[in-house]
Amino acid sequence: MKWRSLEEKTAADARPLGEILADRRELIAKYVPAETLTVHARVIAELRARKLAPNSLASGATAPEIALPDHQGQPVSSAELLRKGPLVLCFLRGRWDPFCCGQMEAMNHILPEIEQAGATLAAVSPQTVKQSFFMADQHRLRFPLLSDTGNQVARQFGLVYRVPDEQQAIYRRAFINLPFTNGDESWELPIPATYILDRNSVVHFRWANEDYTERPEPSEILERLR
Repeated sequence: MKWRSLEEKTAADARPLGEILADRRELIAKYVPAETLTVHARVIAELRARKLAPNSLASGATAPEIALPDHQGQPVSSAELLRKGPLVLCFLRGRWDPFCCGQMEAMNHILPEIEQAGATLAAVSPQTVKQSFFMADQHRLRFPLLSDTGNQVARQFGLVYRVPDEQQAIYRRAFINLPFTNGDESWELPIPATYILDRNSVVHFRWANEDYTERPEPSEILERLR
């Protein structure tokens, strides 16, 4: 299944991100076997029972310093980005996830408004620099995609979990090879999360969700920045 980018869609499809992701959920429900959907739903329920999202780095906390390579292999630090103003930081699973792709395209669309608000945008994922480059190139992203090898930064934000064995088997059948994509054998991923950090690295806004099919509306991010 090819997930069309937002830029490929007609003007009539320039809808809220929630509606676009709902369409993707509907397509998945139509084409993916029910037993596979049951496994995914069970994993989400288990993560929610662990309260991974509520226990992640909260508003008012000071975020750890970030120093990671971007999709060009160039070093990027949160200190450098925060000198320009607030930082919008998105944690995603990888370019293989259609919901991550949809969110990144939507954030890319509002990048001029983020910059007009005096802020910068960056995304963090466990995928390798090469995979981040492919994602930026394919989706024409104009902000840095940072490669968090071994989920070291995501772990400091309290977002990391190990993909259960039954879900690993599903991913393998779907040719989602996380050891290759992420460059390690951990089978660990971050839950999706979006933060706004002020100039002092203090969390001004946090959105985190164990359900990888849900993402915050870009309009809400802009409202928080303003």
